[in-house]
Amino acid sequence: MLTSGCSEPQLPTGIVYCSEGNPESFNPQLVTSGTTIDATSHQIYNRLIGYSATTKEFESELATRWQVSDDGLSYRFWLRENVTFHDNNHFSPSRYFNADDVLFSFERVINYNHPFHDVSRTGYPYFQSINLSGLVSRIEKVNDFEVVFHLNRSDASFLFNLATDFAVILSAEYGQYLLDNQRAEELDFFAIGTGPYKLHQYVKNDHIRFKPHVSFWGEKVAAEQLVYDITTNSTARLTKLITGDCNVSALPKPAELAVLKQQQDIRVDSSPGLNVAFWAFNTQKPPFDDLRVRQALSHAIDKQKILDLVYNNTAVEATGLLPPASWAYSKIYEPNEYNPQKAKALLDEANVKQLNIDIWAMPVARAYNPNAVKMAELMQEDLAQIGVSTNIISYDWSVFTQKLSEANYDSVLIGWNADNNDPDNFFSPVLSCSALRSNNNYSRWCDNGFDHLLSLASSLTKQPDRKVYFQSAEAIIADRVPIVPIAHAQKMVLHNKSITNLQIRPYGGISFANASQDIVEEQQ
Repeated sequence: MLTSGCSEPQLPTGIVYCSEGNPESFNPQLVTSGTTIDATSHQIYNRLIGYSATTKEFESELATRWQVSDDGLSYRFWLRENVTFHDNNHFSPSRYFNADDVLFSFERVINYNHPFHDVSRTGYPYFQSINLSGLVSRIEKVNDFEVVFHLNRSDASFLFNLATDFAVILSAEYGQYLLDNQRAEELDFFAIGTGPYKLHQYVKNDHIRFKPHVSFWGEKVAAEQLVYDITTNSTARLTKLITGDCNVSALPKPAELAVLKQQQDIRVDSSPGLNVAFWAFNTQKPPFDDLRVRQALSHAIDKQKILDLVYNNTAVEATGLLPPASWAYSKIYEPNEYNPQKAKALLDEANVKQLNIDIWAMPVARAYNPNAVKMAELMQEDLAQIGVSTNIISYDWSVFTQKLSEANYDSVLIGWNADNNDPDNFFSPVLSCSALRSNNNYSRWCDNGFDHLLSLASSLTKQPDRKVYFQSAEAIIADRVPIVPIAHAQKMVLHNKSITNLQIRPYGGISFANASQDIVEEQQ
């Protein structure tokens, strides 16, 4: 892990964000973790295109315009000129961004023979879960400022996936420099991008310091610097926000909102979240390979109690993967409703006696689940009512994610924050067979019929036609119960009233590109 520099004792100027944890790397291609995405994607990097939550339209970033062929198999992008990459203590770019950087950024992911493909020890979980390598046949460099993505099949989700927080553009020149000096792994830690901020310093468990990118192609940032104050405890983050040690804070616990109402200088920005918290069963492990057992456990959970005591009514019940904010949402009725008697009957039918299971609970807060351990404790009480005993297991986040990849768990409380507005973003990265191969499918469930529905949905362009297939996919999930959807939570960020233009999007990571700090003088 990057650990350059030493802690500086003085309170930093600029914007200070109380972050909930350490990033796993400084390249969002390598992760699906919200903590890493928040620290990297919109601060350090740009994508070819973005997606506006306000206009519901794609917008220019490093591509100024684009064109899709009539058959949907070719996507042509015209690139922005005179875009400057960051520099650091070891590297200074000698040229502007061009098509070589686009090819480098994506071929690293889809080309198994690329010199940087195996540098990632974690793979490329998002892109592998959507099978990007199977979709893109080749990327053509027409000239320095024009590229064409050629697809094997039409895919209505392709532009949405290029607008995700994972589809960042790296520097090919920096990559070659590191490769020549046998330091390839530094690409993902000593990050170089084209974004509004550049990485200046990282001290694990303490802080990340960003400096403005003075040659940024877009509107220059207003803050003198951006500091992520790494504070894992929610109460400590709240205290720092109130005392002024931080002026923006992540992931408040819903129960803390009552305290904030007494703070005139603190604002709570919230929006309906494109997210879902769920309980995933390891369907490749007995007895969770038995549908009746999964159904029984799903009927044992009182979701309303969870909404009351974990979310403090800042979430709505999930009947499927899609939240009400999605255009493809339709409420699923009788979604494995709370029914302990039915749960007992199903266990009897499966001839399962004295069942003891593990529930793995995330040690960190997430927008979709502010307190997984508390949720597990409530579920433990519910399961005891049907004669099922439980063990709650939690580890430090880095250990937790590593052990999850080994697939030895019984079940896990986890979830998903959408990366774009396309409904497929809730299905393919979470439950597809490709997601299983990338270790992002925590249910370990693979169904070819389910994948076929997703493929049909992606082959169409009209929303009503696509919605039919997405609802069919929801019905399969409700019937086969690889997961139990629990809640869709509001997305909330706390900040001092002096912070303005901080945009809270319903999906994706936080961006400080437009945020500024107004100096408020105290009244005498």
